[in-house]
Amino acid sequence: MSFDNVCKILAEKYPAEFVNWLLPEEPTQVKVLKTELSLEPIRADSVTFLQTANRILHIEFQTRTISSPPLPFRMLDYSVRLIRQYNVPVTQVVIFLQETNNEIAFTEEYVNETTTHRYRVLRMWEQDSVIFLDNPALLPLAPLTRTTSPQRLLSQVAQSLARISDRNTRQDIVAYTEILAGLKFEKGLIRQFLSEDVMQESVIYQDILQKGEQREAFRFLMRQLTRRFGEIDSSIIDRIRVLSTEQLEVLGEEFVDFSTISDLIALLEQQENS
Repeated sequence: MSFDNVCKILAEKYPAEFVNWLLPEEPTQVKVLKTELSLEPIRADSVTFLQTANRILHIEFQTRTISSPPLPFRMLDYSVRLIRQYNVPVTQVVIFLQETNNEIAFTEEYVNETTTHRYRVLRMWEQDSVIFLDNPALLPLAPLTRTTSPQRLLSQVAQSLARISDRNTRQDIVAYTEILAGLKFEKGLIRQFLSEDVMQESVIYQDILQKGEQREAFRFLMRQLTRRFGEIDSSIIDRIRVLSTEQLEVLGEEFVDFSTISDLIALLEQQENS
């Protein structure tokens, strides 16, 4: 399944959520329009048309910047054909999924001697992850959002995935998330954070912290440290044991960025001096 097609499936499966994200209105009723226009078939693998009460939202998902005809002209062509067929305003949004410096990803208009046509462009690598983490319909896009710590972002995604209560829905969303995460992360890193048991453990740990249970938080964190680093020196264990729940929370949040015991000791010293 292509990356573009995963996004198309999501938009057509959860149209109200996409309208709510991309339009400044609260959707009351959203209809998924057929993906053919009157002149010729369009590229059905990456294009979605959603109709609200008085507007059409045209979403174009892109992983490539090169197309024929060029993307700006295609957006003009789609807009004219949509307005002619449905006679309502059209909002067009191009969503670039994979980071690029190509100027097409930063172009928001088609211009020739007589015509200027504007559309919106969203670059996923510039988007704040918050709205995606809080919405199961948009969650598969979360790994593509802005971050300074890929491990922490994937950890947050895993926690959000594990909180989806319906098992079938969760499995579908996990599958879509793994596919889209492949645009940005290595398979090994994706499996490290998005396997079912890891996601469940992450949620359990957050629940322990929210309840302020220092002893349980300590035991849980030690299991994670032992799993990653093997046997931990007793002197380090003793230092972790006396940390408060709040300090353990910081340690747990930073855990995803640890690559060596030295990283752990450095952060431990920070917490002891805080």
